Amino acid sequence: MSTRFLLMADVAEQLNVSMSQVYHMVRSGELPAIKVGGRGQWRIEASVLEEYIARKYHETAEWVRGNPLNASEDPGE
Repeated sequence: MSTRFLLMADVAEQLNVSMSQVYHMVRSGELPAIKVGGRGQWRIEASVLEEYIARKYHETAEWVRGNPLNASEDPGE
């Protein structure tokens, strides 16, 4: 059985970002999360993370379509 909720550290690792970046995404409402326990530890549902990633792919594709670049300007080359 897979884990339903992820720790912020798990999310940071999966997205390859820092813990502070995940914390900011959660606190800003960009990445929905819940607080649990007496110390109010953040948890992100795995399915919500997958929805977030899918949304970011869509937003990025929209941005790329609106901001075309020459192949010579591509920093990945």
